[in-house]
Amino acid sequence: MPITIAVGARSLFVTAVAWLFIGLGLIASGSALLQHAMLASLLPLPPQAGLTGLLVAKLPWVTGASLVLSLATLASAIGLLLRLDWARRTFIGLLVVAIVANLLGLWLQQELMQAIVDHALSSASLPPKAAGVFGGFVTAARVMAVVVTLGACGLLAWIIRRLMSASVRQEFA
Repeated sequence: MPITIAVGARSLFVTAVAWLFIGLGLIASGSALLQHAMLASLLPLPPQAGLTGLLVAKLPWVTGASLVLSLATLASAIGLLLRLDWARRTFIGLLVVAIVANLLGLWLQQELMQAIVDHALSSASLPPKAAGVFGGFVTAARVMAVVVTLGACGLLAWIIRRLMSASVRQEFA
């Protein structure tokens, strides 16, 4: 017996994802706009050496890129709500970018955490038991960061898979 799919049937999944990312896009766009404006009011910043100087020099570029990505997410989520196929494809691409950014951010976070912990332990003389407790908290925080990031990436991959399914593609026909 053939399976018939009603053209134009709107799934709750697509509607929920669209509204969720419209809200997140609004929040992220507002935050990025505020950060960009605050950073512009602080420029020119005094020159700094090392990694801090490099990061400070790149801040306008990073906040501008986050604003563009936030607005693109907002626009594609609205298009997703309207069941526009270009928006579905763009949204999938943006989710892939988010997964890559999260994984690279996890690496950066772990490196930064290691640098901070090494600096804190070298500048403070802790008793061995306190250092052990501190090390345990640091390890727990690092493991939790990995678990949360990988869970978020898995959720985004699941959303991509659902958006690429035949039933969802049919809604955008």
